[in-house]
Amino acid sequence: MNDVEALILKLIIEDPYISLNDLAAKTDVPKDAVAGYISSLTKQGKILGRAYMLPERRQVLCVGGANIDRKIWAKGVLELGTSNPAESSKSCGGVARNIAENLGRLGNNVSVLTVVGDDHEGHWLMEYTRAFVDVTPSEFLNGQSTGTYTAVLDHDGEMTVALAEMSVYDSITPAFIDPKWGYFASADFIMLDTNFPADVLERIIERCRKENIELCITPVSSPKARKLPDNLLGVTWLIANKEEAEAISGITIENEGDFFRAAEIIIHKGVEKVVISRGDKGLIYFTRKGEAGVLIPPAISVIDVTGAGDSLVAGIIYAHLNGIPTEDACKIGMACSIITLQSIETVNPILNNKQLLETFKQNFK
Repeated sequence: MNDVEALILKLIIEDPYISLNDLAAKTDVPKDAVAGYISSLTKQGKILGRAYMLPERRQVLCVGGANIDRKIWAKGVLELGTSNPAESSKSCGGVARNIAENLGRLGNNVSVLTVVGDDHEGHWLMEYTRAFVDVTPSEFLNGQSTGTYTAVLDHDGEMTVALAEMSVYDSITPAFIDPKWGYFASADFIMLDTNFPADVLERIIERCRKENIELCITPVSSPKARKLPDNLLGVTWLIANKEEAEAISGITIENEGDFFRAAEIIIHKGVEKVVISRGDKGLIYFTRKGEAGVLIPPAISVIDVTGAGDSLVAGIIYAHLNGIPTEDACKIGMACSIITLQSIETVNPILNNKQLLETFKQNFK
């Protein structure tokens, strides 16, 4: 941003409805040139457009998926190739949306940038989410169906197979993101999942790096993890499961040493801190500064695993924003995940700061 742009931005902050003529008079710059500077400020994300709407400051912007979660539980031992007695439920889902709701319930100032269909499911999803999160950056797309995620769970609550219909995200391009950059520029921290196309992910990573905006990436699945660029320089956190880490690192993980080898490869791609979850065996963490460790979770009864990974990410981000060191941040993430594992909801409705602190104290000394 040059000196003229800085002056124009100052005048707009003082009077968001100032006219081009007044801007030209106060800056001694021709009106046509002022219009060019306004266009440049919009592209930089300093303003959101007419009437020079200024982006509201947010702690976290979560970018990526918001969809309908459908869960089907087998009442007994799941048998393939035949009919199984089951129960089902429907709830709000999507990795970015779930993480945003978790953070909102923990008291963070959060917004979410996603797309849904202009249909009943999309409006229901956004209406529910806005109770915890600012959904202003998100859009309804005509002619598109809201994404759906259907998980089949065995009688122990473990996922056996999941089906995702999320073609709505394929329509997103860098040209969709660029006019919304004000939401990124006005956030302290960005959380990005990998639902959007590869060129969009690369654009966001590149711009966050250039503008020194902290960024956490969490892949949605191993196929979608492969959409990430090789250059991950500037990424603060990358939080993945075993299969996603294999896809990003390009190696097969067979033992504990392989987890750290995969994390080291990801660090060499530019990431500052890597966390790889291992399901009921906990997680490993590895950082560019040489911090490394294994965290084993306490034995708990699991009702439903859906959303546990998202709450892990939310807990880590929550801790990071509060200046908590890496190992304890991972423990807080695990405590947040424990709360989710003990609910049939993708985001446990009892989650709040007090509940998180109590769960942390009960399970981590």
